[in-house]
Formats: sequence, structure tokens, C-alpha cells
Amino acid sequence: MAASAQASAAALTAEQAKAVLAEVIKAFGAPENAQRMEEARDNACNDMGKMLQFLLPVATQIQQDVIKAYGFSNDGEGVLKFARLIKSYESQDPEIASMSGKLKAMFLPPMTLPPHGAGTGGVATS
Repeated sequence: MAASAQASAAALTAEQAKAVLAEVIKAFGAPENAQRMEEARDNACNDMGKMLQFLLPVATQIQQDVIKAYGFSNDGEGVLKFARLIKSYESQDPEIASMSGKLKAMFLPPMTLPPHGAGTGGVATS
């Protein structure tokens, strides 16, 4: 039985995946979840290691609560499978790509790249 539930999870169409993704994004906006995320963000203090420690588990739980109704396992592996499924549709559907970016922005800090060709050799100039 578990195998058939896993098979149905992997068989979501792009439209179904889009609907589930919209539901996950909506769940992050629910007042209780927004508060949980804000508390986790405050605990992390913009520290990447602490983000992984405090924020990621809350974000994972919020996603699990939604996607388990669609046949994904109610654990981190289910969230990873959902993420892989969404990733597989990103190149085919710009709306899914946009929604996926929006979801990631909710729990992943923006990645800032060092400037290219600064030529300072790591020494700050003033």
C-alpha cells in the first residue's frame, strides 16, 4: 500500500503540482505558521548555521502538513521528493518556477555572491 501512495505522489501532473505548491505557499502565510517562521528567524539571527538549525525544520514541518495529503511521506524524505518533483516542472512551466522561487525565499536567506573583479585581494578599501 505504501508503494502505491508513493507512486501516486510521483505521478502528479504539472497542474496538480502547481495546485499543491500554491497550497504550500498559502500554508506559510497562515498566521500560526508565519509566527513560527518569524520566531525561528529571530532565533537564527541571520546566521546560516542557525538558519539550518531553527528555520529549516519549521519550514519542513509546514510543507509536510500539506503534502502528506497528496501521497508524500510525512517526513523529510517526502519534502525532498516534493522538491524534486517541483524542480522537474520548473523548466516546463514558468509559473511553477516563479512559485518555487517564492517558496524558497520564504525560508532560505538570499545568497549574496562576492563582487567579481574587485581586484582588492580581499583587503577592504576606503
